[in-house]
Amino acid sequence: MKIFVTGVNGFIGSHFLEMALAKTDWEIQGFDLNDDNISQFLDNSRFQMKKGDIFKDEQWLYEQIKDCDVLLPLIGIARPAYYIEKPFWTFELDFEQNLKLVKKCAEYNKRVIFPSTSEVYGIPDPNSNVMEEDTSNLTLGPISQSRWIYSCSKQMMDRVIFALGQERGLKFSLFRPFNWVGPRLDSFKEAAEHKGRTITQFIYDVLYTGKITLVNGGMQRRSFTWVGDGVEALIAIIENKDNQAEGQIFNIGNPDNNYSIKEMAQIVVEEMKKFPCFREKADNVEFIEENSDSYYGKNYADVQDRLPSVKKLEARLGWKPKTNLHDAIYYTLQWYEKELNK
Repeated sequence: MKIFVTGVNGFIGSHFLEMALAKTDWEIQGFDLNDDNISQFLDNSRFQMKKGDIFKDEQWLYEQIKDCDVLLPLIGIARPAYYIEKPFWTFELDFEQNLKLVKKCAEYNKRVIFPSTSEVYGIPDPNSNVMEEDTSNLTLGPISQSRWIYSCSKQMMDRVIFALGQERGLKFSLFRPFNWVGPRLDSFKEAAEHKGRTITQFIYDVLYTGKITLVNGGMQRRSFTWVGDGVEALIAIIENKDNQAEGQIFNIGNPDNNYSIKEMAQIVVEEMKKFPCFREKADNVEFIEENSDSYYGKNYADVQDRLPSVKKLEARLGWKPKTNLHDAIYYTLQWYEKELNK
């Protein structure tokens, strides 16, 4: 099977590439602006890489879709700091650029595995905080809160893909990651600009500022998922045993790892103390609180909880998350220890 992966150098893409090359016999064609996260795989005979721009390399992209069996389109904006600052660019990239690729999948009779997001669930139902793929309502906030353009763009892609399946026979599966964490989530450069996500931002803050900032006190809860568990689920979806993934939406998250952002930050500090190279700074870190308006800007809106149901993925494909949050953070810190000592 040949998989065409756009955004292969990103967080999910690089981890998918690593596991797919190690555990399958698939051939992979990659595409991204850079290849710094995947340089160790460039000599692998089953992997081909092209550096390029999704806005400019349209014809080449279409040729690769025609030549592959499965498209995994991972290019997109997924950081709150970016989709608050650049909402229109978020729409252009997450919706418009991916739409043209998905339409080609329908035209060429190719299967697409589309990365939706837990953000599509929007504001949780007050009667049930558990988010289910086929029954939960998707309720978004006011237009003036620009963070919702990301959720809306992804939700529209979900609906268009379903429509193409209904009208043109598009073969598809959708997956919704819930706060995947691990190495390469964000760069320290992004964290220095307050644009990192949870674990990267907290590790950076401990090492370089001595202060962890908890936006609105860090009371928001998320269900953190080790990226290795997530990619195992993604590979099972692509394998599609007994056609159980066809035309389906799957949450990929770990409901047992539902912690507040403050609790997660405390675990990061606790785990950093286990490493001699991090211990002194972890011992001396301060926790401070900051209003979301001053941290992100007035167009930000937060969601108090994200709790997935993963029963469907277990029932159809036999997947369950395995890694607790302490271990996920410890594994991530092991990677940083090696990277920072290079």
